[in-house]
Amino acid sequence: MRKLLVTALCLAATVTATGCGATVEKPADAKSSAVTLTNCGREVTYDKVPERVVTNDVGITELMFALGLEDRMAGFAMPDDKGDLTGVPWKGGYEKVKWLSKDQLTKENVLDARADLVFAGWNYGFREEGGFTPEALKKLGIPSYVLTESCRNGRTESSRGIMAPLDALYADLTNLGKLFGVEKRAAALIADSEKQVAQVRAKAPTGAGRPKVFLYDSGQDQPFTSGRFAAPEQIISEAGGTNVMRDVADSWTTVGWETVVERDPDVIVICDYGDVSAEQKKKFLLSYGPLRNVSAVKHKRIFVLDYVDLVESPRNPSAIARLGTYLRTVAGRS
Repeated sequence: MRKLLVTALCLAATVTATGCGATVEKPADAKSSAVTLTNCGREVTYDKVPERVVTNDVGITELMFALGLEDRMAGFAMPDDKGDLTGVPWKGGYEKVKWLSKDQLTKENVLDARADLVFAGWNYGFREEGGFTPEALKKLGIPSYVLTESCRNGRTESSRGIMAPLDALYADLTNLGKLFGVEKRAAALIADSEKQVAQVRAKAPTGAGRPKVFLYDSGQDQPFTSGRFAAPEQIISEAGGTNVMRDVADSWTTVGWETVVERDPDVIVICDYGDVSAEQKKKFLLSYGPLRNVSAVKHKRIFVLDYVDLVESPRNPSAIARLGTYLRTVAGRS
């Protein structure tokens, strides 16, 4: 879950207002008083409004863009296998903000950017390996904000997720709105997202008609997938399906193929990113012997969403709408 492919998609209404040319409220004065937020279950106080934010990965970066905060950014890091960025909703943000690294953030590029806030997440930039952690940055005098989808939950050393995925998205939008003084913009984004999701939910299959869905990110020996705290959980459920790994109390994690076979998904959703294309992933799934009797494979019910759709990002509602359309077609055949 480190890379992405981006589609040329402009989300509807308020969610894409920044990328489509609308104006937003002016961010708060950088000399405003301190702000205290709850982040990953802890109260964190920021002494001033950040002016030189650096972000790691696409979903995190686009949260800033969606709030119209390009002027508060000193740069972003993300891999370069994203496809064409010319038609994305926040093209202007990508053109305006410096691309610091085509890998991930490091202490060196954060210091070089003179960052006054690092917005990243566990496995979305923050990592014990190499010592790139909020604690290490604090020692350098640089505050951090941790993506809520990635919050460690204490169940194991590395398990992540403390709330439902859309709640995590809305919590981050609310917090960022408060920190940067753009509460109205954040509230509008949340309201529009809730409206989009409600419209899909109203048309979604119910009861036994809900298709069982498996999210396939990567991996051949063992599949990398989504538990109940990663964005695909609610993308699938609000679209009208049931995530077959929803009992896994983690966000992104590895499971065994035997579990996938046992739970017999009706649909497989491929996360499209990285060096292995969606088509290559699809060919693997359709030819992998242990899956031959799985319903999704037998009926070739495989749907593709981009990485940016499937991590916490302002594109989640659009992903719900597109998957919802597909799942209603599947339910109609059942």
